[in-house]
Amino acid sequence: MKKLITSLLLFCGLQAAAQGRADSLQQARAFARWLDLDYTDAEADSLLDNLAAYRRTYAGLHQAAPPNHQPYPFAFQPGPFGTIIPTAQKKIDWALPDTYLPANRAELAFYSIPQLASLLKNKRISSEELTKFFIGRLKKWGDTLESVVTLTEELALREAKQADAEIRAGKWRGPLHGIPYGLKDLFAVKGYKTTWGSTPYKDQVIDQDSYVYLRLKEAGAVHCAKLTLGALAYDNKWFGGATKNPWNLAQGSSGSSAGSAASVVAGLLPFTIGTETLGSIVSPSARCGATGLRPTFGTVSRSGGMVLCWSLDKIGPICRSAEDDAIVYYYIKGTDGRDPGAVDHAFNWEPKGDVKKLRVAYAENYFRRLRPDAPEWKVLDVYRSIGVEPVPVTFPDSGLYRFDMVGLVLAAESAAAFDELTRSNRDDLIERQDKGFWPNIWRAARYIPAVEYINANRWRYELSQTVQRFMKDWDVVITPSFAGRQLSITNLTGNPALCMPIAFSKEGQPQSITLLGNLYDEARILQAAKAYQEKTGIHRQHPARFRQ
Repeated sequence: MKKLITSLLLFCGLQAAAQGRADSLQQARAFARWLDLDYTDAEADSLLDNLAAYRRTYAGLHQAAPPNHQPYPFAFQPGPFGTIIPTAQKKIDWALPDTYLPANRAELAFYSIPQLASLLKNKRISSEELTKFFIGRLKKWGDTLESVVTLTEELALREAKQADAEIRAGKWRGPLHGIPYGLKDLFAVKGYKTTWGSTPYKDQVIDQDSYVYLRLKEAGAVHCAKLTLGALAYDNKWFGGATKNPWNLAQGSSGSSAGSAASVVAGLLPFTIGTETLGSIVSPSARCGATGLRPTFGTVSRSGGMVLCWSLDKIGPICRSAEDDAIVYYYIKGTDGRDPGAVDHAFNWEPKGDVKKLRVAYAENYFRRLRPDAPEWKVLDVYRSIGVEPVPVTFPDSGLYRFDMVGLVLAAESAAAFDELTRSNRDDLIERQDKGFWPNIWRAARYIPAVEYINANRWRYELSQTVQRFMKDWDVVITPSFAGRQLSITNLTGNPALCMPIAFSKEGQPQSITLLGNLYDEARILQAAKAYQEKTGIHRQHPARFRQ
């Protein structure tokens, strides 16, 4: 290992001038063998001067580390060449139920977005009243769950009063008008800290409003809180503690959209916004029993948000139902031109669409690994009971994912995004310092050659081609949430996914399923999920402790 490290240092040009040429030749050849290459002495000798030149280039590059928000001017496009992005947006009929205030006001905590929208539009409650109700819940339960970083109470009340004035004047903006919500605390909101969940940034204030905040402000939604995330978007441990699962306070909520999932399931907010790079919407939604939508890569601009991985980061809603997800997603999708990977696309959600017209399959190669009484099998029975016959298919996994493609891409890009943190040694302040956490991942990522990173992405293109050929025959593919390498593969290919609760274990823990969709076709997986939820009502079960 010592010889390997010495060889790596030489590769970076750090010792080339200090050692004899013969030693340098041997070290260059040794590092080449580490990359499965075999250089002759003559070939190694010919590259030493180039290494020295690279070292001088690196020295210039390192004079100032780029900040996290500095753009990466290359954009990952999830669709293979020729993919057509749908842009013809149809008008959506946001039909609202005729809703009245409950005798027990505590029940408002678990009302759906359409129910709350009906109350607000018909002036049966004001946005200010509703906002104060949810801020009260955030104050009461936020510490219990360790899910709130910052209450934005002053901003929320200002936005709520504006919503009330507009609604009274007959200027209803749509179903989010006057509805309280929370943002994962990696999105900037002017005047408030944006901590990214980690000690090095816990006092950071970014003088920018993130795109997703501005979109929700335009829709009339009321921002009440910045919610916890695992440090720098990993798991559920942050500088203030570890976010809890509302169903079991002895257990973490998973992450990294920890506070977003926990808060919505506990009824502290009607909806929240999360992000996913590799499971950060799906995992806390599964653990906490939320309904989380991970949209197609690039369908929501990430400007004003923390960068972890330019080609993997995605923004999506975390709610209690698929219908709520659909409403929120409609209002946040799109681009402001400040995110090279973001596009505008049509989201033609049909609230009353016929689910029997959907082409539905299930990943038999994953299902057959389940025990016979696993709750995932009952999901298929529910769909059969509503006239949908899921077809068994083999999800393209075996033989396709030949190496840890997502690990290499994520490590390389995130190490670049947090170059300044590593070089300043402030990475020592990050909450976890174990071998598998960011500081050590980023140190190791320094030894990923650019050639290997680029070629990994070329194989990623082949992976995407294969997955899109498979998906084109289906509108929805049902899969156990964490089966095989599905989560890694679909995050790499950018396909949308919806995770929803389907049962509870003997210990009272939520169990989940994931519905996969085609690129830019979130509407059909949401439609399939809505039909399942209307049939079962499982998503309407809430943790008893938080019903007060």
